[in-house]
Amino acid sequence: MDGMGHYPDLEGASVFITGGGSGIGASLTEGFLRQGARVAFVQRSDAGAFCERMEEATGRRPLFIACDITDVAALRCAVARASEAHGPVRVLVNNAANDQRHEALAVDEAYWDRSMAINLKAYFFAIQAAAPGMRAAGGGSVINFSSISYMMGNAGYPLYTTANSGINGMTRSLAREFGPDRIRVNALAPGWVLTQKQKDMWVTPEGLAAHLGRQCLKDPLAPEDIVGGALFLASGASRMMTGQALVIDGGVVVTG
Repeated sequence: MDGMGHYPDLEGASVFITGGGSGIGASLTEGFLRQGARVAFVQRSDAGAFCERMEEATGRRPLFIACDITDVAALRCAVARASEAHGPVRVLVNNAANDQRHEALAVDEAYWDRSMAINLKAYFFAIQAAAPGMRAAGGGSVINFSSISYMMGNAGYPLYTTANSGINGMTRSLAREFGPDRIRVNALAPGWVLTQKQKDMWVTPEGLAAHLGRQCLKDPLAPEDIVGGALFLASGASRMMTGQALVIDGGVVVTG
């Protein structure tokens, strides 16, 4: 991960990442470990082999906690366990999401509830669990992963884009609520990042060519391209930035 920059205030920081063992999340975990942070992450599937690789590559081993983030009680316990191991969580990265393709007319109530539980509800309750520790520690940074998909008005996953838009509203409101406690809350909206999952399930030569045609920068995005923005939002370099959405998409959407 060359060119990430170094943020001294992340050395020893307690970082909690949802979905931190695969895709973009795995790159985030590595990026924070390379800053010297103490990283805990959750996901449902076993991440023992990933933790071994991280320890070998960075000299630091992340704390893996098996957790289904839709189980709010388990998510709260995971935040508490990370705080016991590493000190109060100072950086919370709500990264885990599911962009499974679906059509509006095929959605039933159970699918709606499951999608919102993963893509929106878990974000809120992770913040609720981490905020008291951040307040007691004098502040912290919350990074909510969204997506440019809702800005583009993409079809094919309407519940995902609905949640993405909700994430931005929640980010702005919680930035206002927690600002007096020096807790910053920002969103990070990647473009189409070519994780292995995306390549296996949804990337086609035609679809990728069309998307790259919309980017100002014509290189495909890789998971590591998102790490620098997350480190910036986590660090004191962005200490007066809150309630904002940082877009990293190669120049597809225009904000402002």
